[in-house]
Amino acid sequence: MAHTENRTPPPVVDLPAGRLRGAIEDGLSVFRAVPYAAPPVGDLRWRPARPHPGWSGTRDASADGPSAPQMYVEGGDPVLGGHGSPPFDEDCLTLNVWTPAADDARRPVLVWIHGGGFVSGSGSLPGYGGETFARDGDLVFVGINYRIGPLGYLPPEGGDGDESGEVANPWLSDQLAALHWVKENIASFGGDPDHITVAGQSGGAVSTAALAGHPQAAGLIRRVILQSPPFGLDLPDPDAYRERTEAYRELAGAKTAQELRALAWPALIGAAGGLFARTMRWGYWPTPFLPVVDGETLERHPAQALLHGAAAGIDVMIGWTREEANFGFGLDEGYAAATREEVTDRIAETFGAEAAPEVYAAYETARPGAGPAGVLTDLITDELFRVPSVGLAEARAGSQHPVWAYQFDLPTPAYEGRLGAAHCLELPFVFDNFEQWSHAPFLAGLAPAVRDGLARTMHRAWIAFVRTGDPNHPGMPQWQPYGAQTRTTMRFDSVVTAFDDLAGPSRRLHEARRGQ
Repeated sequence: MAHTENRTPPPVVDLPAGRLRGAIEDGLSVFRAVPYAAPPVGDLRWRPARPHPGWSGTRDASADGPSAPQMYVEGGDPVLGGHGSPPFDEDCLTLNVWTPAADDARRPVLVWIHGGGFVSGSGSLPGYGGETFARDGDLVFVGINYRIGPLGYLPPEGGDGDESGEVANPWLSDQLAALHWVKENIASFGGDPDHITVAGQSGGAVSTAALAGHPQAAGLIRRVILQSPPFGLDLPDPDAYRERTEAYRELAGAKTAQELRALAWPALIGAAGGLFARTMRWGYWPTPFLPVVDGETLERHPAQALLHGAAAGIDVMIGWTREEANFGFGLDEGYAAATREEVTDRIAETFGAEAAPEVYAAYETARPGAGPAGVLTDLITDELFRVPSVGLAEARAGSQHPVWAYQFDLPTPAYEGRLGAAHCLELPFVFDNFEQWSHAPFLAGLAPAVRDGLARTMHRAWIAFVRTGDPNHPGMPQWQPYGAQTRTTMRFDSVVTAFDDLAGPSRRLHEARRGQ
């Protein structure tokens, strides 16, 4: 938490739900753990988010609240060094607000949806703090918590809308409730409810796209920023997901859905690790918990959401990192020892056995010196992130609303360079807040001059896009939208450069597979 000053009286806002008292942190007005929905506890577990009943008196909003229940290991992982820490509690549907002042200035609003593979993260993680955006961009920044893991993505009956009142995708009902809260309340914090940008990374970018295309969000979102959306995920329908629901129930030691409902949340989280083991497949990113395309709460795959109806007019910035998959595979000794035959077999699962050797050779050519592990990680990066993101750019290229596309290329020297420009590496550059990421091993060894210069460029581009829908600013080369002829993509590296069709080799390889 940032330094709190005592000289200025704390900011107070009056909302329909009640009065809030925040804190002054380094000159900004900050409100933490603000409830946007009723606690999803007891009978409300796995049910859609409900309105918060409000409170009497003045509610203290100077300290973070609990994060959504999730698996936790002391010391964290070897890449990020952790992505969520105690306290955890089911009573977690809160948000944090950073604003230059709780006045009537109607500033543009940036809502951040954290990622974390649908199983980790929090809107109050210091790395996702909104102080840099509020201060540098004169924006109002909102970071949200939402249900994740089994509580957000795995209702006991698969969310069939039975008499329990449970639905598929409780996570999405939370995010919709948060978005409506912003629309109805953000003017009291100095924000403009008609100028909302939603941004997210990884699973949070999938969420952002799902929100943008949701009928209940129609007209609420002006712009979206999609950082590394895994749009290549094969999302199940309720029938396909039921097998996973039943496997999870068994792992939790519950014979019936009713027994599962009776378990305390630590037991539910404890059973999640077993589902990771059950759903692992060699050469695939592990995702035991997934959004479910049920045709009701989630009408279509979020990758398609921004191509239909009113959502086709929302401004979009989308990007990926050059070596996304190195995040999950680059430090794994098992994958480092992968053979050409194993990787060719994995390629065959996507391209077919006949084409697999040729595709392997194409990946080998595209990255000189790459061994089997490098070919595999490039394939996963393409399948899950780069190619489907380019697909959205391609689909909008000839429209009145083309997207702004980027690729983050700066490799980290950490772990002898094995991570490259991995998934999540762009985050501290976007927020320009490296001091909040000092615990993260993947930033070790980055030269401060290169690091800080690129961060300033990217952070300013994100601010410009939120404010105007155009990421250009005087501190970087001209960035054109991704057009049908040029396919312009901004490459963020030690030198920032705009390229035409930067992802061309990957795009053409996968278009050929689909017979386009």
